[in-house]
Amino acid sequence: MKNTQNQQTLPSTLSFDMIQVEGGSFWMGNDKSEEALDREQPAHEVKLESFYIAKYPVTQSLWKTIMGAENNPSAFKGDERPVENISREDALAFISQLNQLANQTYRLPSEAEWEYAARGGQQSRGYKYAGSDNIEEVGWYSKNSDGESKPVGLKKSNELGLFDMSGNVYEWCLDWFGDSYYQECLERGTANNPIGPATGTYRIFRGGCWNYGAERCRVAYRHHDRPWRGYPYLGFRLALTTS
Repeated sequence: MKNTQNQQTLPSTLSFDMIQVEGGSFWMGNDKSEEALDREQPAHEVKLESFYIAKYPVTQSLWKTIMGAENNPSAFKGDERPVENISREDALAFISQLNQLANQTYRLPSEAEWEYAARGGQQSRGYKYAGSDNIEEVGWYSKNSDGESKPVGLKKSNELGLFDMSGNVYEWCLDWFGDSYYQECLERGTANNPIGPATGTYRIFRGGCWNYGAERCRVAYRHHDRPWRGYPYLGFRLALTTS
């Protein structure tokens, strides 16, 4: 299986691209960088099956097609900008509606899938950010965003052809957050297709955003909040299990 692009066409004729990511093993987290936070440690081995992930975060155009133009919550309007200002619950409601229309099983990516894809999967070159060691090449963050989100796809993609994995808007993931989860994974050995703790208070989101510094755009950086909260710097990206 190779990293291939699959164009998904909805009944409305609106289409979007999913990238097929070849499964494999990688070290998740960060032990080496001086910037590493406690919640990024320890690094631990993860093994994933192949999956699809969207080429871009969900745009306002796609959101409006599924949820209705009158239901666009985004603070910074623009069809090609990522939808934002949404809670995780809002994202799940969108996915449920999309699945009914498209007869598919789209979902949020697990945190492990998200990081593996951001790192470039089996094509990873070990970059600090998704596609480069230079954040200016790949991401919108506080020093170059002029205080707002940007249309998707304007910066360089990563090794898999994924855009905006570092910066622009944070992206909700599937997992609960757990303070000791990474340590538990290390102690158990290789984690196969992990989906985080069984329960919790906070949900994970990843990728950094236009409103904060470059350190939050690192591929290992983790953040979390209550799933019912939404912010003008928080969106999401679709994933799909390979059949």
